[in-house]
Amino acid sequence: MELTPYVDSLRGSLAAAAQAAADDVREAADRLSYAVEPSLRLTLIEAFGDAAAEITTQLDGVSVDVRLRGGNPEFVASDERVTAGFTPPQPPEPPSPPPPPEADESMSRISLRLPESLKTRAEEAAAADGLSVNAWLVRAISQMLDGPQSGVHISLGRRVSGWVR
Repeated sequence: MELTPYVDSLRGSLAAAAQAAADDVREAADRLSYAVEPSLRLTLIEAFGDAAAEITTQLDGVSVDVRLRGGNPEFVASDERVTAGFTPPQPPEPPSPPPPPEADESMSRISLRLPESLKTRAEEAAAADGLSVNAWLVRAISQMLDGPQSGVHISLGRRVSGWVR
């Protein structure tokens, strides 16, 4: 992070304040702005360090540090869980295809009309699961009617992905 714009801003503020004074005061303010620069840079770095420490206390397992590179501070965030051997949980196994119907259970046929976009999405989802569209629809309907199986629950109208701790 480049500190020069902030130092220049302070210099500009001092020069603007000195404009109302005599020439010797303006000259003194200009010299003072250059003399204060190292102290101002150090104060800003300390403020950044305090801010990084406060942010670290609010984040679980993440550490934020301020490091100097070429005289300029930079923020570095480290996920301590990864460095401590933490591995994210593996996604659950996909549910198995629906069980075959019982021997005495007869099969029924149903005509289903779907918008083309929904049909395409169902075909893509079935292909991703390695199932036929029919088997995928049977599984989806079974899960909706019988409740979640193997930790999977289908909810209509919302798509959620990722991990939550």
